Amino acid sequence: MKRRPSIRTIGMAGVSSSLLCAFLFAAGDDFTIHNDVRLVLLDVSVQAHDGSFVPGLSKQDFTVLENGQPQIVSVFDNQDAPVTMGVLVDESASMTPRRGQVVVAAGYLIAESNPQDEVFVLNFNDSVKRGLPEGVLFSDNIPQLRAALNRGTPMGKTALYDAVADGLKQLEEGRRGRKTLVLISDGGDNASQRKRAETIDLVERSAATIFTVGLFEDDSTDADPGILRELAKISGGEARFPKDANGLADTCHRIAKEIRTRYTIGYVPREDKNAPSLRHIRVKVSAPGQSGLTVLTRTSYLYDEPKSK
Repeated sequence: MKRRPSIRTIGMAGVSSSLLCAFLFAAGDDFTIHNDVRLVLLDVSVQAHDGSFVPGLSKQDFTVLENGQPQIVSVFDNQDAPVTMGVLVDESASMTPRRGQVVVAAGYLIAESNPQDEVFVLNFNDSVKRGLPEGVLFSDNIPQLRAALNRGTPMGKTALYDAVADGLKQLEEGRRGRKTLVLISDGGDNASQRKRAETIDLVERSAATIFTVGLFEDDSTDADPGILRELAKISGGEARFPKDANGLADTCHRIAKEIRTRYTIGYVPREDKNAPSLRHIRVKVSAPGQSGLTVLTRTSYLYDEPKSK
């Protein structure tokens, strides 16, 4: 018997289109898309007080609030679902001393991903370049992806905003419902065509979770840890700032594990013409016998009113 997906209809109108990605639990293609249902999907991490990840929670353990109002959770999954993931590697001149460490650590991240993940690499300095061979958008081949990490040559300036924008765009081409970017950089930008505000707007409209890894010396004048923290906070990821090679490797191991232990929670937002376009989200968790739990997920999204028919 053909297994049917848990959700039979998912709509594509209203909420920012990227937030309406077709998750469908990778359960096959027997579904119908209507344009009268709206769905917000959240990528959620739950951590204990010691920073360890908390698996095995149920739908009843979560409460979702949008603009302070409780929402009815209509989608819930706590399995290791595959993701579409982009690894964005800063190849500017300022990253030269740590390039070898970055390639090795990012290799750990790729090697520990779900075998069904589809992954791509973008190397960026003055411009953004695809690491995979021409015509190959995604790969699950570990040697090929490691070769993609090595294709860059450290030189020039840093087009970080352009790299994030290009990464978000390529994620949309992926088939996996969950979307993730991992950005490894010092955070400084001095070469992008796009502006910071434009990049933030793109992140708010996207369903992607962004993990940022900041690498810089304490006295660096090119670094911008603020943008790395902001990208992670808006999207529900984490910003990490390892001090040495061991810390960088540990960070990439942690990100790989976190991606594989996240929950997917979805709800249909209420129509409210008086509500602002930027809607704020809060997810709370309360599990029997567990206290001090922390939730990481996106904190807001842009709601687009459906166009008149």
